[in-house]
Order: sequence, then C-alpha cells, then structure tokens
Amino acid sequence: MPQISEKGKSMPASPIRKLVPYAEAAKKRGIKVYHLNIGQPDIITPPMALEAVKKYDAKVIEYSHSAGNESYRIGLAKYYNNIGIDINENDMIITTGGSEAITVAMMSCLNEGDEIIIPEPFYTNYNAFALQAGIKVVPIKTTINNNFALPAIAEFEKIITPRTKAIMICNPNNPTGYLYSAAELESLRQIVMKYDLYLFADEVYREFCYDGNTHISCMTLKDIEQNVVLVDSVSKRYSMCGVRIGALISKNRDVIDAALRFAQARLCPPSYGQVAAEAALETPAGYFTDVYNEYIARRNYMVEALNRIEGVYCPKPKGAFYTVVKLPVDDSDKFARWLLEEFEYEKQTVMVAPATGFYASEGMGKNEVRIAYVLKIEDLKNAIICLEHALKAYPGKTAEQ
Repeated sequence: MPQISEKGKSMPASPIRKLVPYAEAAKKRGIKVYHLNIGQPDIITPPMALEAVKKYDAKVIEYSHSAGNESYRIGLAKYYNNIGIDINENDMIITTGGSEAITVAMMSCLNEGDEIIIPEPFYTNYNAFALQAGIKVVPIKTTINNNFALPAIAEFEKIITPRTKAIMICNPNNPTGYLYSAAELESLRQIVMKYDLYLFADEVYREFCYDGNTHISCMTLKDIEQNVVLVDSVSKRYSMCGVRIGALISKNRDVIDAALRFAQARLCPPSYGQVAAEAALETPAGYFTDVYNEYIARRNYMVEALNRIEGVYCPKPKGAFYTVVKLPVDDSDKFARWLLEEFEYEKQTVMVAPATGFYASEGMGKNEVRIAYVLKIEDLKNAIICLEHALKAYPGKTAEQ
C-alpha cells in the first residue's frame, strides 16, 4: 500500500475544526451546541454584497486577472488610502482568502529551511502554511499573565539566527484579542531594520479595536516599506467568510512580482467572491458602528461572566473577537471533547477550541481555551451558564492556579 508524504503525515489537524464530528454526534443526540470554537460571526453580511452577486448577469463566468479584477483592486486601494495606507492597485494581489495570501507570502519571501518568528499563541493555521512552504516557525512566548503583550527586543534577539528571515504578527490578534501598541510596533520596526527581515502583518481584524484604542498598520511604519507584507481578508470585516477573498499587499516590487507568478499558477481568485467584495466596499459607516457596538456588548458580558466563575481568568481583549481563557482543567483537549461527548446541561453544551493548537511549544495551553464571542448575547449567556456547570462537573477539574 503506498505511503502518504511526510508533509501529509506532519500536517496538523485544526484545533478549531477537529472536534466537529463530536459536535455533530451531540446534535444528533438532541443536544444544542453553542459554537464558541470558531470565528464565524452571526453578523449579517452587507446587503449590497449579497445583491451584487444576485444581480451578476454575466453570460460566462470567466477567469479574472491572476492579480484580481482591476476594478476591485482600484476600489480596494482607495479603501486603504482612506485609512492612511499609501498604495495603488499594482501593489496587491487578490487571493483566495487571507490563507492563500499568507502561503504565497511565505513562498515568495522565504526559502525552504528558513525561519519565521511568530509570537505564540498564534492562529493555528500559520503552522500549516509554514509546513506547506517548507519553512520553520520559531515561536516567541507571550503569556496570559500580562495579557499576551509583545516580548522585549532582547527576547527576539535571543532566537534570531542566520536562517531567520521574517517576523509575523496578527494585529489585532487571533487568538488572544491583543492589540499591539505604537511602542510595541516601534520595537518590531527596530528589529526588522537591524536584521533586514520581512515583517508579515496579518491585519484582518483592524476594524475591531475597542475602548478608544486605534489600529496602527505596519504599512505605515517608517523606513521599512520594502520589508512589510500586509495580509488582509474580507471574511470578518464584512462577515462573509465563505467568499474566500483576501489580499497580499506590499510596496516591494520584487515581492509582488513573485507573488503574481504564484497567483498565475493557481489561475485566479473566485469570481463571485470578487463581485461581493467589490460591492462591499460601499458598505456605509453605520454598518460598522452597529457591528462595533454589538461586539463591545458581547465582549463586556463575556469577560465579566467568565471572570465570575471560580478558577477562571479571562483577559479583556482590546481587539478582534476572541480571547484565550485560563480554566481550572487538567487538559483542555480532553475537556473540549468531554463537553461534546459526555456533558450536557438542560440539553445544551459548548464547543471551545483547545489552546494547545495555538502554540508551537510543546505543553503550552494545557489549561487554556480560545473562545470566540461571535454569538448574540442571549446565546453567550446560555453558553457560559453551560460552561460554569461543566467546570463543576468535569472529573479533571484542578485547583485554582
């Protein structure tokens, strides 16, 4: 019998999705499952995006330009210009979601065997993208004890080697909800300049910044314009994850030219997705105000409710719509599965993402889970009541740490 590849064997299962069969089985038993495991908002997609797809009357759905429809790229460049990012339509490649943008960025900028430093915990699929590109993720630890703040420059310099070619951040952060400050970004700028590294900036949650905090794009950092590669997506901004439209953006012409060659190999990004994404550029400001207010309310409720549970610690995220929560459990993977296989409270249970999958360092995240507050408050209330009862009943409960 033929063997699969070493990459196939090494490809990690998603901690966000690997428990889906257990959730499906619970539902078949008549259990309502509250999905706090995945960043799938229940916010309505902007109507103009939906209408644009419905009214799309092309007689043939043709290949688009490999870099994406020019009209969309021009419109998207205006969006960035309006938030202080000076680019034009030739500084970007439209991709099949932010996922493809990251993979193409890695393959365009790094050689196999090169290293990329990423603060952990980080979005779990960064591991998978790096594996596909043949590069090594070198984690730099952040901790829930200081709400996952960026480590000092000296800590980065301890792990920089001749193979280090890039640093990657997600800002605001998935899974922690942390928002990097101007001072932290300045530290990154200094490291990038000193060692002439690429800085990959995943900024898909830039609209979701709270408590008067503002997002600072890495594209606006001085003197490293040729080093920065911006990754973006429409999935969360417009609550249309399924259209699979992202973007790779850089002022570095060589990076864009290389990325275009990879884009040509996959032909083009999705046609209907581009139609929806271009129409979504006309979304009125009121939409984002309503979404912002809704997420603030959800976050505030969730943080306060979780911190009232004995043994639980939930930092207050400054952005995105996730947080990593510390629980009094022995093993977050076992706990997450137990919730779906063995526990129910009034015919309800909760699905969470074990935080172990968001770390590259072995043994980290054993008593942590990622929670996405993407459900309406009524559902969040029921979910957290379930979680509180589950923690009391869980046989692997530990003393408060």
